[in-house]
Amino acid sequence: MSSFLTPLKLEYVDGRTWKVDAPFRYDVGAEDSGESIVVPAGTLTDFASIPRFFWRLLPPTGEYGKAAVIHDWLYQNLGIIQQHLAYDVSPRLREYTRKQCDDIFLDAMSVLGVPAWKKRAMHGAVRAFGWSAWNSHRQRLSVVRSYPSGNVVCVIPNEQENPTQQ
Repeated sequence: MSSFLTPLKLEYVDGRTWKVDAPFRYDVGAEDSGESIVVPAGTLTDFASIPRFFWRLLPPTGEYGKAAVIHDWLYQNLGIIQQHLAYDVSPRLREYTRKQCDDIFLDAMSVLGVPAWKKRAMHGAVRAFGWSAWNSHRQRLSVVRSYPSGNVVCVIPNEQENPTQQ
């Protein structure tokens, strides 16, 4: 069964932004899957990106906060992360689809005991509107893939984010 393996340690940055202070680990799927997602220290999060109008029912830092940090990390990297397998010393790259990222969010909310109506609302919202955040990250990153021989996946910031030296 999926589970959170480390506590979530954060530092307040500003406005609605927080920074992960220590690696934050979530095991995905069946107990023997060996599949883990590790959010590295330094990652920025706003928890759940919920319009202010809905904050009375669904505040950004509700009981689903840990699940939202995992989801933010997955989206920030277009689902391409270093996967830490229990039976392997070195991490490997794993590519999740947007739907898989959203389903991991749903699973993590279940682990946290989030009420069913909230899970449905939150999952429905990321399925319906998450494409906007996903596409903004896609514009920020270039993804280089080489299949099947080399199994190479690189995520590189686009040129406009890196001003050239003059």
